[in-house]
Amino acid sequence: MKRNKFTYKFLGIFSLFFIVHFTTNAQIASDYSNVKFLKMLDHDTSYVNLKKRIINDFIHAQPGHWGEFVKGVDEDFYTKQKYIAFTFDGCGGPKRNGYDAELINYMRKEKVPGTLFVTGKWIDANFKTFLALSKDTLFEIENHGLNHQPCSIDGESKYGIHGTANAAQAFDEIEANARKIEAITHRRPIYYRSATAFIDEAGARLASKLGITAISFQVLSGDAVPYTPVPVIEESVLQNIKPGAIVIMHFNHPEWNTYEAMQKIVPRLRQMGYHFVKLDEFKLRSEKK
Repeated sequence: MKRNKFTYKFLGIFSLFFIVHFTTNAQIASDYSNVKFLKMLDHDTSYVNLKKRIINDFIHAQPGHWGEFVKGVDEDFYTKQKYIAFTFDGCGGPKRNGYDAELINYMRKEKVPGTLFVTGKWIDANFKTFLALSKDTLFEIENHGLNHQPCSIDGESKYGIHGTANAAQAFDEIEANARKIEAITHRRPIYYRSATAFIDEAGARLASKLGITAISFQVLSGDAVPYTPVPVIEESVLQNIKPGAIVIMHFNHPEWNTYEAMQKIVPRLRQMGYHFVKLDEFKLRSEKK
């Protein structure tokens, strides 16, 4: 009988702990949701003043060229040795909120570091997972924008995704997500990849004024085209790889073939003498001056 009372007491305490823990995490996730976080920033003097200054700086700015490799965007890093960086986007939004657990677990098993570019939308949909990833030193968390909008100061779009309409929206897309990531992880991201990787020159300059480097990629894996066959992704990476390459892939579509392709790519690259690093371990560079 005493054992039963002890058991019931233990279960009661455990249940209470679980409820409190779950409620606390759920409340934290809610507090950091894009909508609530932006409302909070609207009352943050440092954010509001910085936004006003940026808007004023770009009030007469021309957008400049629009693309993946415009002036001010880095696409690889300095090294003469066989180091390359795998980068993975977590885009977020309708049909883009998935999590490729098999891919991430494979990287952990093989000790392959990666740089994860995440949006505020993806964080909202995967808060618990995001927390775990941010605490895993194998991964570097970087900025993919608050709402997964291509960064433009005049409303450019790509692949049917509407870009930011002006400097004010571009500022929120970059800076609000940077602050959101920092608030959750206690580390401010230093790199920003625009949604779709398209950005205008003004957007790249705007990011720089915020102390953030806009980046693109050097090796396009092709995994963003739904259900691209594994051999195509494998060949796209292996045929274009070189020291200092930044490879772009995705970790938000478990139904795609990224994980299956990585099982082929990683051992092949190791056979070729390549080693894998995170972006923050090297100085990046751009072909555009």
